[in-house]
Amino acid sequence: MTTRLESDMDTNDAVIPNDAVIPNGSVGTDDTVYIARLLDRLARRGDAPALRHHGRDTTAAQLLVSINRYARALAGLGIGRGDLVALFAPDTPDALAVRYGAHLIGAGAVFLSVPAADRRAALVEQMDPRLLVVFPETVAALPADVRCPVAAVGGDLPGATLRLDELAAAGSGAPLPCLARPDDLGVIVSSGGTTGVPKGSARSFAQYTAMVSAPSPADRRQLVNGRLAYLSQVLVDTTLLGGGTVVLRNYYDAADTLATIEAERITDLFLVEPQLAELIGHPDVDRRDLSSLRAITHIGAAAPPTLRRRARERLGARLAHTYGASEMGLVSALGPAEHDPERPEVFTSAGRVLPGVRVRFRRSDGTLAGAGETGSIEVRSPGMAAGYRNRPVEQAAAFVDGWYRTGDLGRLDEWGYLHILCRAVDATWRDGALLAPPVVQDVLCRVPGVGFAVVVVNGGAGDWIAAVAPAWGATVDPGACRDAVAAEVGADVARRLLVLALGRIPLTEQGKPDRPFLRRLAALRSVPARSAG
Repeated sequence: MTTRLESDMDTNDAVIPNDAVIPNGSVGTDDTVYIARLLDRLARRGDAPALRHHGRDTTAAQLLVSINRYARALAGLGIGRGDLVALFAPDTPDALAVRYGAHLIGAGAVFLSVPAADRRAALVEQMDPRLLVVFPETVAALPADVRCPVAAVGGDLPGATLRLDELAAAGSGAPLPCLARPDDLGVIVSSGGTTGVPKGSARSFAQYTAMVSAPSPADRRQLVNGRLAYLSQVLVDTTLLGGGTVVLRNYYDAADTLATIEAERITDLFLVEPQLAELIGHPDVDRRDLSSLRAITHIGAAAPPTLRRRARERLGARLAHTYGASEMGLVSALGPAEHDPERPEVFTSAGRVLPGVRVRFRRSDGTLAGAGETGSIEVRSPGMAAGYRNRPVEQAAAFVDGWYRTGDLGRLDEWGYLHILCRAVDATWRDGALLAPPVVQDVLCRVPGVGFAVVVVNGGAGDWIAAVAPAWGATVDPGACRDAVAAEVGADVARRLLVLALGRIPLTEQGKPDRPFLRRLAALRSVPARSAG
């Protein structure tokens, strides 16, 4: 007999006997929620590969059985609609099956990010899950003082009180009815949390379904080597809903990524801009067969044009760009055909706003900006989160009257292309013109020997920090960097610029530049920036 979790919520209507079988073999008919659509797609694909993890296939039929078994195991513990299952999860088929199993019985799920050790207990408390699941690859992230029950998958792990995988293996893999309802809590997507405990953007099943319902070809082979806590989970679900295959890797590495593209005939790849810079600068680009690639999508608030041009030169017409965030999903997209340096106004944009998404701009005085005018970007979309999980103060500031305030500065041009200029708090105005960090970043990326650069405004000090990484086999001259900025941007900016020549740009768990770390590193550097006057 399965032990149920002790809670005052044991009156759920989603408890399913471990041997339950639906007589007609159906997996549910409510196609208004993504999980019902996903199960139906998997049922129709049979023995076709759905997932591939480090060289091993999981067929659609195998994944479907695993999902049903985990659903029964979770339901046997008393978990159901209204509950939340949290996972410190690697990029593995079992991690996905646990999440899908929770959704099948109507429970919400969240892949937890892994912030600094002193913030993890607060993160779990903020999420307030009914059950926390860990794996051998992630058990080290488990805080010592969590209050909820902890389940292990893949071994007897320290801190876990039960084996969820053993419970699942003992149950039936026969189809279950989908108990998820459109308005139930479905998915929480994590933010990076570089300056505190990460926030979780909460969506109902209906909102998440809208987020993952973009068309996706059945022959898509999507490489996912980023943390599932972030937008990687959206790529997984979109690909599987379209009938494609997801190739899972537990980490990002430029050489490994290029080798995987060749070996697995990857068609689609998703990278954050520092990863894109590393990839296109790696010597293996010239010796790997990348002919299967259709699109390399990069994200970031404002990619320097120099990086985009280099990527186009090295990879051809495969580069795509999207703008979005965990709170609002995807807002705009620039496809490979439009990513053309011969059209510079389009080439440097974030693409056209996607159907169903509304964007507006707000001036610094709080009024709405007019057509073509620069302002802080606000977004409303069907896939937008309802708010943050147990973060009322931040939610009230960011989600206002059905709009999400992004904190980014941008504009919409006369052709309908969205331009992201910088974070609003980083904007500097000089003689009525905007001086944004990406402008300085682009200058630095053109300095000989520079592979990638990140520019950070150093808070109230008004100084600028430039972290500069060398191209493959090259070295960076900080003096040349400041001279270039003085010549193209102005001596006043160059005098205030601290150049940190680093072997690699420090990155967050998401793969984004770790700006708080760079500010701390700059504070430790006592050598003043050389005058460029």
